[in-house]
This record gives sequence, C-alpha cells and structure tokens, in this order.
Amino acid sequence: MQRYCKLEIEECNISLETGKLAKQADGAVVVRSGDTMVLVTAVAERKGREGIDFFPLTVDYREKTYAAGKIPGGFFKREGRPTDRETLTSRLIDRPIRPLFPKGFTSETQVIATVISVDGRHDSSILALTGASAALMISDIPFSGPIAGIRVGRIDGKLVSNPHQDEMENSDLDIVMACSREAVVMVEGGAHELPEDVILEALDFGHRAAQPLLEAQEEMARQVGREKRTVVAPQLDERVMAAVVEEYGSRFTEALAISDKLERRDYLSNLKAEIAAQLESQDIPVDDLGEVFEKQLSAVIRQQIFQQKIRIGGRAVDEVRQISCEVGLLPRVHGSALFTRGETQALVTTTLGTSSDEQRIDSLLGESFKRFMLHYNFPPFSVGEARFLRGPGRREIGHGNLAERALTPVLPATEQFPYTIRIVSDILESNGSSSMATVCGGSLALMDGGVPIKAPVAGIAMGLVKEGDEFVILTDILGDEDHVGDMDFKVAGTRDGITAIQMDIKITGISQEIMKKALNQAREGRLTILGIMEKVLNKSREDISTYAPRIITITVHQDKIRDVIGPGGKNIRAIVEKTGAKIDIEDSGEIKIASADESAADMAVAMIRDLTQEAEVGKTYLGKVQKIMDFGAFVEIFPGTDGLVHISQLANERVRNVRDVLKEGDEVLVKVLEIDRQGKIKLSRKDALNEKPGK
Repeated sequence: MQRYCKLEIEECNISLETGKLAKQADGAVVVRSGDTMVLVTAVAERKGREGIDFFPLTVDYREKTYAAGKIPGGFFKREGRPTDRETLTSRLIDRPIRPLFPKGFTSETQVIATVISVDGRHDSSILALTGASAALMISDIPFSGPIAGIRVGRIDGKLVSNPHQDEMENSDLDIVMACSREAVVMVEGGAHELPEDVILEALDFGHRAAQPLLEAQEEMARQVGREKRTVVAPQLDERVMAAVVEEYGSRFTEALAISDKLERRDYLSNLKAEIAAQLESQDIPVDDLGEVFEKQLSAVIRQQIFQQKIRIGGRAVDEVRQISCEVGLLPRVHGSALFTRGETQALVTTTLGTSSDEQRIDSLLGESFKRFMLHYNFPPFSVGEARFLRGPGRREIGHGNLAERALTPVLPATEQFPYTIRIVSDILESNGSSSMATVCGGSLALMDGGVPIKAPVAGIAMGLVKEGDEFVILTDILGDEDHVGDMDFKVAGTRDGITAIQMDIKITGISQEIMKKALNQAREGRLTILGIMEKVLNKSREDISTYAPRIITITVHQDKIRDVIGPGGKNIRAIVEKTGAKIDIEDSGEIKIASADESAADMAVAMIRDLTQEAEVGKTYLGKVQKIMDFGAFVEIFPGTDGLVHISQLANERVRNVRDVLKEGDEVLVKVLEIDRQGKIKLSRKDALNEKPGK
C-alpha cells in the first residue's frame, strides 16, 4: 500500500507530508510553513485498558532547541521539563481532539508534536494542531476528524489568517481556533477591548480560512489512510437503568433543588449507596451503576433547563450568582482582593517589583523579559478534597494564562508605570469558573495596589445545552452544569469590549447563531459583575502601598554611566550601601532607583546627580582645593569634576605665591569662566568673592 504522500496547500502556504519520517508510528505527519517544521506522531496501544471509564489520551508538544540552531543552557545541556509555552500548546491540541474519539475506545493513546525546525516567522503551535489531526486521520486510530488550526489577527483593521509572528506585534486581535467542516470547535485568544461583532466576524473568517487544510487532510487520508479499528460501545445493564430511572428518578429532581454544593454532593452520594444496596439485594451487578447514575443526573439537569428553564438550586438561565467583593484585606500586601461568586472564591494579590524582578524567558526565538505575571493556584481544599500538593499542573498553567491574557490589555505602559507586576490567585473555594473569578479579583487587586489600569475587567463563564435544533445558553455556569453541558465558553473584558475568550465544545460544533447569542448574553453578565465590582472600587488608588518600592526614573548622559558605576563598581556600591536603594542602570542612560523608603530613594537620586552633573559657565560653586601648583590651584567643584583657578584669578590684588592664599583641603567659592573643547574648566575665585553659591 502507498505510504508516502505530500500535499501543498497554497492558500495557507502550508504543506503536509507523510511516509518519510517516523514510519513505525500509527500515524506521522510533517507540517511545514516557510522553514518551520513540526513532526506530529500518533500511537495507540493495540489493546484497550480494562476496568477504566475514561479515555487515556496524552498530548505532548516539545520544542527542540536544535530547531533554532541553539544549545540548551544549564548544567545538563539538554531539554528539561516543558516550558509554559509547551504546556499551553499541549493543552491547545488536547482540548479539540479529545471529544472526537468514540466512546468505548480505551487504548492508551499518545500524540507527540516535535518542533524540528523554526524560522521565527511561522508559528509552530498552529502547525502542530493541524498536524495532530492529520496524523490521526491517516492512522488506524478511530477519530471523528478532521480539524484544523488557524490563528486570526487584525492588523490595521483587516483580518489576517496565520499572520507572521512579527506582524502580530501590530495586531489588536489574537485568536487561535480549531475548526471542523461544520463549525468552530475550540477558541483561545485575546483582544484589545474589541466589540462582540468583531469577534464574531473573526471567528467566521477563521472558519472559512481553515477549509483548505481540512480538504488536504481528507485527501491525504484517501491516499494513504489505514482502515480504522472497530470500537464497540459498551452496553449498560438494562436492569440497573430501570432501577435508577423508574424507582429513583424523582430523587434526582429533589437533589437538584439543593443549592449548596456539598449538601447536594452528600445527598447524591447517599442516594447512590442506597441504590447499590437495593441492586445487590436483588443479585444485580452494580458495575454499571456509576455510569448509569451520572447519565440519569445529566438527563434530569438538561431536562429541567429545557422544559422549566431553571437550573440547579432554582436559578434562572441568565442569572448571575450572588457576588461579594472586598479589597485591601491583607495589610502588608501591595494590593489584595477577595472575590466571591456563589461557591467560587478567589484570594488575589498584587506584588510590585523592579526591572530586576522581570521573568527571563529563554525560548527558541531568543531571550526575552516579561514584566507581568499571573500565577493561579488550585489547592485541593478548594473542592473539599485531600491530596498531595505538587507544582502547577497543565490546568493551573492554562487558567493562569487565560486570566493573564484578560488583564494584559488594560495595564499601563512601562514608561508610565515602571514596575514589574505579579498577581497570584489562590482559589479558596470552587464551584464553576475559578479562572473568571481570578480575572475579577485580579482587576480589583491591581486597582487596590495603585496600578493605573485603563479600566476594570470582569470575566464570566457561559454554558450550552443543545438538543436537536433547540438550545439554551446558561450564564455563570456551575461545575455540575459544565460537566453535563455541551460548551464551556469564557469571556472577559471591560465595559468597552472583549480582552480574552476561550471556548471548548463537547459536540460537533456550534453555529454562528449560538455564538452570537452566547457573546451577547455574556456581555450582559459581564456588565452586571462590573457594576458590583465598581461599587467596591471603581478606579485605581492614587498611590501605591507604603510597603511597595518607590521607583524614580532619571536619565543621564551615556558618557556619565561610568561615573555612576565608578572604578570596579565603587560608586554604585557606595550609593546602595548608604541608602539601601535598588538601582538598575540601562545602556541608554536610564537609571531606576527603587526603595520602599522615599527619603532613601531621594538621597540616592541626589548622590547620582552629584556624580553626573556638568559644570555650567557663569555658575558659582563651593569647591575644594585638591592640588596646589606654581601657576594656580585645581579645585573640585563636585565629585569627579575639577577645574583650574589660575594665579591671576585668585584675588583682586596681585598674588605672588598661590600658597599665600590657598592650601590643599580648603573650601573655596569659584565661578566657571570657560569650558574649552577638551572639557577643561577655567575657574575664578576673584569673580566669585562677592557672589553667592549657586548663582
């Protein structure tokens, strides 16, 4: 059978190639755009794992440093743990492909995307998303694809598909999409406060741009694709189904009337144990009880939403849960906020630092520095569980990145606010959309910390229940509603527009009509939340915390940098030791002085000014005699700068010997007469005798 195939998709400047590399994988495709190449492989074990009720899929995206002609830093000189970008891209691939595997397929499945060449212009993460689908399409692994990845930007008001990375610097929109033939199945991105209709237009544009990539995958599958494995969906025990639905159906309705999450959980747990005991008394196996129980719970939740337009706890479909906000609750923290929505609670803090606190990022494209960081933590007690505390997982990194993207567009420029900013969100309770609670709490914590943000930002999570052509959009979804629903759609923004968006679909896709209604309903919910937040704090505080470093920025001539540093760093060390200030010096001559003590910062500025000031013709100084010569005296008018007082300029009367008037160490008033082209300064004591210092 033919195994080699290469297809050029000219509309997208992308090629797909298979049959040359990694031929023992079930599916392997090289995706190329420009000189950026990604090898994506898909492998599934021949035998399924027994006794599991989930699909064991792992997706890994890895960037090889050799792809950019680099050698890894560090002691071991090889790639180590995945970076945040690699983790986020792995999630980006996993989310849209996971729902496309058939129920009952339990073979250990692994998709690996390896960046093997990078040119710095074409985005490897988008290629990896398309490559994952293509590798699965040509393999024998059952997969209901294809899907394709597209990045949409907006440059000078014009939508662009898969723009080059340098072009994205001028884009006010950055959306990554996964698209099927019928619809958009995944969205991740941000914008600079753009209205809902622009986002809708971008999603439609991206869906159309993805079609050639989908056609190419289908053609490759026709040419070299293997016959798919047969998967038999598991059959549930009808006796268990009958007992759960017919005998206990009304009890599920009673459970959903309980608004408290833990009380509802305990009620359902006891109900499940009661059903299990009855089944065992009738010698009916309970192996399928867990799945049947969840299926019935899902059916009742969806039925109530469709037929009665009410949700768990009796809430309306467009109703936001009760919200409370508090700011400034941590006395020694630079900025803090507690945001509570229903049973979701986030404690969010802002910490301000200097440029030396920026995060240094060593990527394939070179070294860069990051001045804004948002870190999200999800401890087990937030959901009433006890488990090991480990480092941040993929979910925590992904949620933190979404919230960070939502807040970035409203941050002040470095020139306006020269601080490194770190936000930490600790989720104390969770029952739906803790990432959006992080956005709300983060916005309040920034304002409480005196960060002059452009406008407050709020976020909300939307859900969907769809049956046939009928659908209901849910505002501010609970965890259980997310679990049984068909969509998780998060939208964050200001009153003026959207700053971040994320959507995951559990069905084949959603139409433009659903997308439009979801965005508009999300806007109503967002404005409701902003109104509540603004009653607590509607703008940034006038000043930063007394415990935050004061940063003063001054600029000196580049030639004076060496004077500030001094021989072997003598001068700068002396300033730091005397004032305790933190000092950062840029090659441009910009100097940032940071200290929580304002007087110490002012002292450091004065000391630097003394080291870098320049003599002015006509100005009088109180100087110190450094050296006596037969023809005059050298006088230091300020540290590091001296001039010559000629013997004729010592006094009004004739001076025969300089030592008759001055001696080394004397303080003397002198006036600058002239500065020649070589920078030599001519001074006069005679002209300064009747003048005041500083004239």
